[in-house]
Amino acid sequence: MFSVDPVNHALDEQISHIIDQKTKPLGALGQLETLAAQIARVQAVGKDSLARLTITKPAMLVFAADHGIAEYGVSIAPSAVTTQMVYNFVAGGAAINVFSRQVGFNLEVIDCGILEPLADPTGVTEQRLGAGTAPIHLAPAMSLTQVEQGFNYATELVQRHHQSGCNLIALGEMGIGNTSSAAAIMSALLDIEVSQCVGRGTGIDDKTLQLKTKLLNEALTLHRQQLTSPMQVLAHVGGFEIVQMTGAILAAAERKMLVVVDGFIATSAALVAVELYPEVRDYLIFAHQSNESGHKLMLAHLQATPLLHLDLRLGEGTGGALALPLIQAATNFYNDMASFGDAGVSNIT
Repeated sequence: MFSVDPVNHALDEQISHIIDQKTKPLGALGQLETLAAQIARVQAVGKDSLARLTITKPAMLVFAADHGIAEYGVSIAPSAVTTQMVYNFVAGGAAINVFSRQVGFNLEVIDCGILEPLADPTGVTEQRLGAGTAPIHLAPAMSLTQVEQGFNYATELVQRHHQSGCNLIALGEMGIGNTSSAAAIMSALLDIEVSQCVGRGTGIDDKTLQLKTKLLNEALTLHRQQLTSPMQVLAHVGGFEIVQMTGAILAAAERKMLVVVDGFIATSAALVAVELYPEVRDYLIFAHQSNESGHKLMLAHLQATPLLHLDLRLGEGTGGALALPLIQAATNFYNDMASFGDAGVSNIT
């Protein structure tokens, strides 16, 4: 379906030399140095020499969808809140709007399958795969055909941004019940107990957490024999927004674009993408470690060091937006910070 080139390691020594010769002690910029090297490798794919690093027309893509399991009491909010928040995004009043305006993200909201089509879809990109998924503890979330259609939609979306000059996308989401789907994906792909994956989402109490864990165990038991591939995992326990985020990751990596991964739900999409195409991993920048209990384990499996630890648990892409200034800082010091030779400073490495 996709063709993802490995990043270019042939220039690693040259990249390291550029970073190490900046007017600073070795490693003094910490994760920014690691991040700059990652960006340089990605932007050197298909090239035999290095150029200035660039972040151009960064796009925040917020994917919204509903989940059938939400009707069974796994969240503090009803599914209607998904639609209400989509309208809030369009009106510019959500946290992701505020942060995107602050840091310079071009924000696009995508309806992947909320319960009811919007009465006024102005300002929303319609890529509906259905009216919410089926409840995963009772039936498969969707068909393989819907998964494939979701990948097609995501590819068209990313291609449009790529053609406009965008070379970095960030992933956000909105969907009541989607931490349940993300936890089920994590449990299925990592083959670990649901109890290690499930968390409190938007802030559920102990009784609701017990119910959520019970329903997810039922879901994994029901579908266990069919969870034979990442695509089947998406079809049986995924969400429409998670499917399209996975497709967006793959399409972006195919086009040699950087992908900023937000929190727990976006990382579940990254997990699926890397299972499908391991080369994708080097294109991913992990914005933050969320307050959702399973996120730390998922990041560890992906060998990901997040840029931020802010105890966020909002979703929407908020952590991804807050990470953009750090990504820009990494490119700017790589491009513009003087070397010891340029500045006439004694080398202190």
